[in-house]
Amino acid sequence: MADSSSIEWTDATWNPVTGCTRVSPGCAHCYIERTPPFRIAGRRFEMVDGVSTTGVRLHPDRLEQPLHWRKPRRVFVCSLADLFHDEVPDYFIRDVLGVIACAPEHTFQILTKRPERALELLGDRNAPVLCARQAAGRGLALDHHFDRWPLPNVWVGVSIENARYTWRADALREIPAAVRFISAEPLLGTLFPETFECPRCEGQRYDRGSCALCGNRGRLDDRGGRDRMPLDLTSIDWVIVGGESGPGARPFHLEHAREILRSRAARVWRSPPAIFVKQLGARPVHDHPIGRYPLALRDRKGGDMDEWPPDLRVREFPAVVS
Repeated sequence: MADSSSIEWTDATWNPVTGCTRVSPGCAHCYIERTPPFRIAGRRFEMVDGVSTTGVRLHPDRLEQPLHWRKPRRVFVCSLADLFHDEVPDYFIRDVLGVIACAPEHTFQILTKRPERALELLGDRNAPVLCARQAAGRGLALDHHFDRWPLPNVWVGVSIENARYTWRADALREIPAAVRFISAEPLLGTLFPETFECPRCEGQRYDRGSCALCGNRGRLDDRGGRDRMPLDLTSIDWVIVGGESGPGARPFHLEHAREILRSRAARVWRSPPAIFVKQLGARPVHDHPIGRYPLALRDRKGGDMDEWPPDLRVREFPAVVS
């Protein structure tokens, strides 16, 4: 927990929950076990009942921390966890949302790989009443904006690392949120495959778009991420793009980032999202017609924009929602 952060797209982090469980390829080299709090506590990803997890811990003593921050800031919620992890009780998530509602001067950015649970809780028509009740139980003031739902200072995002997990964006579209965003970091593959597998047609592959036989795009048919589906950016306000850094970093193909920028530039979406290229990572790869070659950078995390190709020097934020 910190009232400042080195993460380029946020100002502060707030961790009322710590610890997570790996659920997809983007989790393979998760940074949380390399952070000082986890190293000091000796918390690492270990196999428990067939899954790799650090265990999940609740920190109720940290819940009211943002209420003591006077300067307005963007706050990354649970940078060391996933707020919507199955092991985080409903009541505790409502506690977090209750505090958020009582801190309208801040903007809270919640990122998850579990959008189904986020929809279950945030899409509940009784959510405002339940969160207000939790806040009242903590003695917090209720004169802010519980009457406005979704909360106007909450941005909800999902992580998508390749085309097998673009279904998370389809789930995100159903979640009530002032701003919806995607974190394509680490971006491990294309998000716009030229072909995809239709889960309704015996694994047949069709051109980008709807299935030629049944018209299906497969957006919500595959929860396991087995089918490659092109990303649909409809109703998405912001996309964060980045390569992987740290031990064992996997290649970051610059062309995959450019596909996102081209898709936005083509204006195939009614309201194109803002794009924020965070870093090129430790192993940026340039795709050239005659082959692929690594892009040599002095910055080991690929975070120095001066070293980037000019077309990737894009750092935009979504429009402020009133």
